[in-house]
Amino acid sequence: MDALSGNQVFRLAHRLSDAFNDVRIKLAKRWKFVPQTIAYQGYGSTTQVRVLGRVLMTQKPLPGSKAEQEAQNGNQNVRGWRAFTGVPLQFTDVEITIGDVVTHVRADRGGLIDTEVDVQLSPGWHTAVLRAAGTDPVEARIRVIAPDVKFGIVSDIDDTVMVTALPRPFLALWNTFVLSERARMATPGMAVLLDRLTIEHPDAPVIYLSTGPWNAAPTLARFLNRNMYPSGALLLTDWGLTQDRWFRSGQDHKHRNLERLSREFPDMQWLLIGDNGQHDEAIYSGFAAENPDKVAAIAIRQLSVSESVFAGGHSEDGDHTASRVPWIYSPDGAGMAKQLGTLGVL
Repeated sequence: MDALSGNQVFRLAHRLSDAFNDVRIKLAKRWKFVPQTIAYQGYGSTTQVRVLGRVLMTQKPLPGSKAEQEAQNGNQNVRGWRAFTGVPLQFTDVEITIGDVVTHVRADRGGLIDTEVDVQLSPGWHTAVLRAAGTDPVEARIRVIAPDVKFGIVSDIDDTVMVTALPRPFLALWNTFVLSERARMATPGMAVLLDRLTIEHPDAPVIYLSTGPWNAAPTLARFLNRNMYPSGALLLTDWGLTQDRWFRSGQDHKHRNLERLSREFPDMQWLLIGDNGQHDEAIYSGFAAENPDKVAAIAIRQLSVSESVFAGGHSEDGDHTASRVPWIYSPDGAGMAKQLGTLGVL
């Protein structure tokens, strides 16, 4: 028998993955899980918006229970592993309504909804209503950016706005699956920095671009709100199979979304905020080299000695003298704010 080709192996892996998900759905129904549409904050221009959401089987809190009250008040304190108990409803039909515009899309293999809707909207906040078959309709906030806005903010999350000590495997697993969400710490000074930036640039969009999984989106949104970070769209990723690789590439995810933002807002200059514990420097450097006119500055949070050990090391301050884009390095938000003030960004 001939050996299986690479494409055949991936097709087989996808069939096995789908079969496993079907088993999970059957078990979820037996355990009284219910279909749920989850809406995430979106963004867009006055002619086109990006709508984000997910369709899952989830365990609904019992009526009148403490969990239901906490969910209604946004006061959950959930162990990390619970974010991964939802079961994706693959390829589900979803109706999206924005004003008078109704669009029908299908969720992807991971239950994710990530689509563009052509619609005429004024700058400011709007609402998209998402409704999947068998679920209650949910509302997604959409921030529409005016055509004359020229400055935006893209920030990493892990070890940039939230101390996670990634990617050392065992510690990453502990932080992701075991710790309760209220045990996670905000990076010193970063909430104040981002708040000051949004005061200085009130119309600037804020995008949180991370390699974290969509399963953690509700937890991350509560973390950002609880620590008084500015409201912004989360752009996360799914773990697992793609069409041509066994695991999704976090670097490709970040680079692809930066390129997408540059197309969606061709006149925008972005402040790119990250850390030197993973690949942010290389990703931002590559994007800035290709699009120097679309980057206002690059701000890199330097990990402490202990954080760098946990994260598997860190880079030194790079030599960016040849770069057309200004770079700054600091261990906290206060140091970044001072240097961004010198550059005239803040």
